[in-house]
Amino acid sequence: MLASLLLATNALTFALQESSIPGKVVLVVLLLGSVFSWAVMVTKIRELATATKQNEAFLSHFRADREPLRLYRDGASFDGAPAFNIYMAGCDEVVFQLLGSVEMDETFAARLEMAPKITPVQHHAVEAAMERAVGDEALRLESRTILLATAVSGAPFLGLLGTVWGVMDTFTGVAIAGAPNLAAMAPGVSGALITTVVSLMVAIPAMFGYNYITTAIRSQVIRMENFAAELSSEFEHKYVSHGPRLAERVAAFR
Repeated sequence: MLASLLLATNALTFALQESSIPGKVVLVVLLLGSVFSWAVMVTKIRELATATKQNEAFLSHFRADREPLRLYRDGASFDGAPAFNIYMAGCDEVVFQLLGSVEMDETFAARLEMAPKITPVQHHAVEAAMERAVGDEALRLESRTILLATAVSGAPFLGLLGTVWGVMDTFTGVAIAGAPNLAAMAPGVSGALITTVVSLMVAIPAMFGYNYITTAIRSQVIRMENFAAELSSEFEHKYVSHGPRLAERVAAFR
């Protein structure tokens, strides 16, 4: 095992030494792409882990009772929880529809108790605010993932470019020297192939990281949409007036 690792290291070192200037330029670009892709992967995985943990904490507090505005009134905060940001957007809008402002003072609870219920049309504005918040949170979670997608799709092409260029230089040199033998071609071909090897070393981890992160983001978005629907239902039950029922309307008309 150690001997194989040493042989691979020696092969990479030899190929790097024999690489042409265009090949070295490609290698530098690939190295920068690898640094950026790993930085994005680590950052996003930590961000998603924090979002999951904070969401669970927020939802456990939110579902502790049937008062949807309790956490809003108490000034609770759950940094990094997408569901909490959706909750705040919905609360701001429903409070504005109920009271005409979102000012929090010592009379807030009393004004909220005395406020008349809102209409279904006003409730649609609350739903629209939460939908916008879901979209904003989805965009925030998806930010910078384009770097991973670029590394997955672009790195192999850059590596292939460096390899083709290096092989072209090798054959050109052999043709000029007039010595078409394996000993003359091997160093140049080895130096040309290193860009393909490095490009795959960049693209493969980025591919696994991108697939994991996009799946996790999709799961978070579904949870956000489900919570927005749950919160909308809570608001509707407590703060929306649908007027007299149909049977009562018919009886009154008669």
